Amino acid sequence: MTIELQTPDAVRVLAKAASVDELAPQRLAIAPPKPKVGEALVRVAAAGVNPSDVKAALGLMPQAVWPRTPGRDFAGTVVDGPGEWVGREVWGSGGDIGITRDGSHAVWLLLPVAALRDKPARLSFDEAGSVGVPFITACEGFRRSGWPQRGQVVAVMGANGKVGQAAVQIAAQAGARVVAVQRAAGPFVSFAAEPVAVVDAREDKVGERVRELAGGRGADIVFNTVGSPYFEAANRAMAKGATQIFIATSDRAVPFDIFAFYRAMHTFVGIDTLALDCIASAERIDLLREGFEAGTLRPYPVQPGSVYGLGDALQAYRRVIGGDTKRVVLRP
Repeated sequence: MTIELQTPDAVRVLAKAASVDELAPQRLAIAPPKPKVGEALVRVAAAGVNPSDVKAALGLMPQAVWPRTPGRDFAGTVVDGPGEWVGREVWGSGGDIGITRDGSHAVWLLLPVAALRDKPARLSFDEAGSVGVPFITACEGFRRSGWPQRGQVVAVMGANGKVGQAAVQIAAQAGARVVAVQRAAGPFVSFAAEPVAVVDAREDKVGERVRELAGGRGADIVFNTVGSPYFEAANRAMAKGATQIFIATSDRAVPFDIFAFYRAMHTFVGIDTLALDCIASAERIDLLREGFEAGTLRPYPVQPGSVYGLGDALQAYRRVIGGDTKRVVLRP
């Protein structure tokens, strides 16, 4: 079967495919490859499945270099390389893994030694292997915007998404007052270390409601995980001198009032974690490790029904690109 890799309808492509082999060239080594000087070989125990992994497999990521094994997030054990690393359990992610170098949706993963980080002992392989992209994205957003401070107000637009959940946790851990904006009824499913205020985005005047919860002055940081659908509400929610973080959008063009922007002394920050290779991503993970070790940051719950072997990777990919809200993991 020939798959139209340029189609924008990823769900339709996945529905037509009968096997993983039809998605893209796969180089899942049977025998372990030999690391070069400065490299280490990891036997993958668990690897999260992200939308970008599926898009890479479908040929929808222009940065991806083929042939390529997808998969950005990983957790596993070092089996070859420098003696001080062999036998240690590691975790990580990278904008190059699964994009310009073979990724984690395989048994073996070759990495630079500089990208290795010890897995937090309190996390299982499934949990550690699914932290990567969402938490690193949230971390990089706050690193670029200025880390949340105690007493500040942080509004997270799209808080029920994976990056949104991570952003809520990081901001709450830092002592900020968090307002979670979600397009859903009922309480926010939060793993945050502190209480979180919730706004239902289906209601009118979302920006005004955030400002009200922020004591009338607005949020110091708005983490907009969705982009254009929340753009105007997010701008109205911002305090004077506030920053808005963007990681995605549905519409590229949005109404933009330059006068209101500069008079309010606002800052916009764009984040693309594909620009962070596995070494740079490891440096971001260093900023999160203490929280995961202490339990003030919590991994996504991985349910048994959301764990797949490599032979069932197609089913896992379909779930993720179809918008499943659960964290999906491959366990090679």
